[in-house]
Amino acid sequence: MKYIEIANTDLKASNIVMGNMRLKQLSLAEAETLIRTAMEEGINFFDHADIYGPSYGECEAHFAEAVQMNPSLREQMILQSKCGIRKGFFDFSKEHILESTDGILKRLKTDYLDVLLLHRPDTLMEPSEIAEAFDILHKSGKVRYFGVSNHTPTQVELLQKYIPHKLIVNQLQLSVAHSPIIDSSIAFNMNVDQSINRDSGILEYSRLKEMTIQAWSPFQKGFFEGPFLGDLDSYPELNQTIDEIAAKYGVTNTSVAVAWITRHPANMQVVLGTMNVQRLKDSCVGSELPLTREEWYRIYRTAGHIIP
Repeated sequence: MKYIEIANTDLKASNIVMGNMRLKQLSLAEAETLIRTAMEEGINFFDHADIYGPSYGECEAHFAEAVQMNPSLREQMILQSKCGIRKGFFDFSKEHILESTDGILKRLKTDYLDVLLLHRPDTLMEPSEIAEAFDILHKSGKVRYFGVSNHTPTQVELLQKYIPHKLIVNQLQLSVAHSPIIDSSIAFNMNVDQSINRDSGILEYSRLKEMTIQAWSPFQKGFFEGPFLGDLDSYPELNQTIDEIAAKYGVTNTSVAVAWITRHPANMQVVLGTMNVQRLKDSCVGSELPLTREEWYRIYRTAGHIIP
């Protein structure tokens, strides 16, 4: 397992993250097996959100109950959660951030979060109000570090103008079959669809500002449109390429799909959503798989992207 030092923190984090959005699909025993397996494979970073679960907060509570959370175990984990999404609207109000964080801590059975993220941009946000909430959470010891999810560079800049705490993370959707944060820069200055800038240069911005990108849905071909691995109707050439590279290294196609992200010099983390023990293990193999530059671009090209 590769570990990265998240800039502007003392966190040494696995570059593979166990995401817990679907954890409630498992029984308590199954959930414990998955979490323990993740830790045995070297994962020390666990991602949550207050909305995850059939009902609000259920996955966080399920996580803590499954592992019988205690202080000794807690210290072996980096716990991250997100807030700001409510039923039908977004809410970055001071009141909601504070209330949501208290609920997260109670459900996870911990006194503090290592990282709290603002989940999706709230266009009605008052940055000074967010700054007040963050300051209260930090001074009280409830949250160590802060970040965002699905935010543009200018949204980050607006927040950072008011927030004295460095925003350390931006969680963004990325897979080889869904890679807008990479595509337009590669096809820059061309009159093709790929050159349309849909992300405001967030990849380069994050590297300049030393913000760690956390790639979510690493196997999805769109916005929850299903996995590209094994989809021979839509991605026959991509799957053939990945299978050939997997055979070369003696790993699975899942490992290669993860390695395509971890190979990037931005030092991204990959947020897994799988609830399958073997797929989690296969994903961890991709943590340090040394794809060559040629292999990386071949995978990218056979996903249907233009390399001018």
